[in-house]
Amino acid sequence: MIRLVARRLLLSIPLVFIVSVLTFILEAIVPGDPAREIAGANATQAEYQQIRHILGLNLPLWDQYGHWLAGAIRGNLGTSIFSGQQVVTELNVMAPVTLSLMAGVFVVCSTLGVLLGVLGARKEGASGRIIDAVSMLGLSLPAFWVAVVLIGIFAVNLKLFPATGFTPLTVSPAGWLRSLVLPVVALALGGVTGVAKQTRESMREVLDRPFIRSLRAAGVSERSIIWKHALKNAAPPALTVLGLVLVSALAGSVFVESVFVLPGLGSAAVQATEQHDLPVIEGIALYFTLITIVINLAVDVAYGWLNPKVRVA
Repeated sequence: MIRLVARRLLLSIPLVFIVSVLTFILEAIVPGDPAREIAGANATQAEYQQIRHILGLNLPLWDQYGHWLAGAIRGNLGTSIFSGQQVVTELNVMAPVTLSLMAGVFVVCSTLGVLLGVLGARKEGASGRIIDAVSMLGLSLPAFWVAVVLIGIFAVNLKLFPATGFTPLTVSPAGWLRSLVLPVVALALGGVTGVAKQTRESMREVLDRPFIRSLRAAGVSERSIIWKHALKNAAPPALTVLGLVLVSALAGSVFVESVFVLPGLGSAAVQATEQHDLPVIEGIALYFTLITIVINLAVDVAYGWLNPKVRVA
């Protein structure tokens, strides 16, 4: 298992480098000039050039990237162009918000998705068709649209949950949970149906295998067959879908955090892009890449636990 983790981590290093290079290049060619925005419309050309010199924007693109990369290797992601604060400090404050969303999506999709999938596999007919219909609906509805609808129903009309804002866990666990319910539901809706559908199909295939019939003939309880034997063998495909769901939810957090005004990495990415704050954008891209690597690594470890053959692959 250690070899598996080490191999996956080594393969992730080129990914981090490629993402940082592409982010730097794409942001550099996007129209906009932070120096001009900081200088203002009434600034002279000399003042404008001085700001570009202070920000390092007068250097060639690869020199700018080289300075950023050298600092990133030492754990320094630079300074925000507009706030003047260290990027690492800013992002470390925002990261718990996004990580809370990801944790909520994981819990909802893994528990509810698996339960619905197992139920659909055991009771064919109407329940299977319902899961299929809900899957199509959940996958077709964009998360930001679902977020707006949830706010209108549960925050504005019923006043059950806050429409915007985030309460840290250390301040109020109950407030933290209430502030996450609607955004998590908006992000997890499509994921739950996807995990449920894959779990149902995998469970059906496993329940038709000879070893399941042998267990039933030996008098093993149906509960043990379903939850101990069948589900373990049906889990790998569902794990793959769950990993994709979490990565997709990470991308969707950019829009959902903006709708719910959550001070996370997603909403910060939108603001930094509008301001052309390159150090912050690079930092957020790096954080998102690391979170994605952790998600994929967790899926690989889970695969290795369920299937020992994967550990030496």
